Amino acid sequence: MLRALEASPEGMTLSQLASAVGLAKSTVHRIVGALEAEDLVGTGSDGRLRLGRGLAQLGASARGALRQELRPVLVHLAQETGETVDLSVLDGSHARFIDQVPSNHRLQAVSAVGVSFPLHSTANGKALLAALPPGHAAAILPPRLQRETPHTITARRALWAELDAIRRAGVAYDREEHTEGICAVGAVVRDAYGIAGAVSIPVPASRFSEREGALVSALHEAVAAAEAALGAPRGLSD
Repeated sequence: MLRALEASPEGMTLSQLASAVGLAKSTVHRIVGALEAEDLVGTGSDGRLRLGRGLAQLGASARGALRQELRPVLVHLAQETGETVDLSVLDGSHARFIDQVPSNHRLQAVSAVGVSFPLHSTANGKALLAALPPGHAAAILPPRLQRETPHTITARRALWAELDAIRRAGVAYDREEHTEGICAVGAVVRDAYGIAGAVSIPVPASRFSEREGALVSALHEAVAAAEAALGAPRGLSD
């Protein structure tokens, strides 16, 4: 039910929610009452159901725990590659950075922790999109894909094709699609419950192509270590 409401920021009626989750209206009414009591679901002035503010507190707690669990993995990956390493989570229709280990290079790619980025034009965002069910991914994307640089994918058909390639390869790329002069590789990290976040390595374009293979290899190893730390079932990334 919470996932259905997440995919409908405009809100849903009780009947629409019942239809979306395939439960009887009376059952949904009872569950909604319990969720409202915990501030996990709220009813707007228009009478439509939406996600409640209590989820923000739960999300903040979960993000803090995720940062703590994965910090050693991020530090090791940054030391191994010599590049900046970011940890991000899905936040509505964006990817939000929740931790970062900056590179020691004079020329480095660094973004502020807490900043959110579009999903369709970033390596971490595309990794998260590819891990979602196609219907969910389609629902959270904006009607128009914003062009950030001349390299940004703005056609949905092209984006769906790239997401298919990401699912097969287990890695996503940003080839100067969000910021000119910056490339990145990214991969989703799962825990026992599903998608936990995404790890990405942004790199100045001037040294990306010659290091691409090594970065991808190191990222795959880091994701395996991260999922082991989070207790994900073995072989889940496959």
